[in-house]
Amino acid sequence: MSEFSRRLLFAVIAAPAGIAFIYLGGPFLATLLSIIAALGAWEFCRIARASGAEPFDAVAIIASAAVPLVVYGVHLRLLAPTLTHVLVAILAVFAATVFFRGTTGRPVLAAATTVFCVTYVGLIAYVFELRFDDYVVSAVGGTALVMFPILLTWATDVGAYAFGRMFGAHKLMPSVSPGKTIEGAAGGLLLSIIIGWLYVRFLLHPLAQLALLPLATIVFATCVSVVAQIGDLAESLLKREAGVKDSSTIIPGHGGVLDRFDSMLFVLPVAALLLHALLIPAPV
Repeated sequence: MSEFSRRLLFAVIAAPAGIAFIYLGGPFLATLLSIIAALGAWEFCRIARASGAEPFDAVAIIASAAVPLVVYGVHLRLLAPTLTHVLVAILAVFAATVFFRGTTGRPVLAAATTVFCVTYVGLIAYVFELRFDDYVVSAVGGTALVMFPILLTWATDVGAYAFGRMFGAHKLMPSVSPGKTIEGAAGGLLLSIIIGWLYVRFLLHPLAQLALLPLATIVFATCVSVVAQIGDLAESLLKREAGVKDSSTIIPGHGGVLDRFDSMLFVLPVAALLLHALLIPAPV
């Protein structure tokens, strides 16, 4: 089977399954996000070790997997974590370096990479923020809202690839990602705005009874597209420093979890922040 065939087969299976889990929400979505976070943390630790750091792999993986579960617990009002809980956890990681890394184990780098891994990969839990937004009135509406920034991220990726292949002449940031071009970045932005307008008009409004004003749609799509491309470049930077091509080979034809969700990890919190400010109820 060719590389393209594997990529297509995975997409055909994974996309509907992912949408189904988002629709079901609750423990189903929490479990899926927890698995994604755990795999992403394992890949991050792999990249960090290739860069010369020695993170606490088990701590990073378990804590990352716990983030979506904790968020789900907060949604159910079973948990109420505070900033103090977070700070004590960070201090515990730092304290562990005294016993398990010592002066020769680059303790500051070990603690920093472990904490950053959980923070970075744990951003996937923002799916819950969108799925159960205060304005969401149904499972279909929540699913439509989650898929909005995800679809714009895909549109950016597709537009950047297509425009880059057809018109790419000026490198965007060759030291980080040699294949990306300014023309591709502009094409991804343009397609994101077009898809954003169509999505609000024909899907978000009728399915979620939510809308954005025309200017707000442009602002949202533009921000998502820019942030998605920055997220992609950020993961490329990590891999380039470590000297690895893919975060792993766990997904057939797609590389690793971080390779597929790098843009999304940047997009989700920004999308949640913007939608909270820009969304308006629009009963059908």
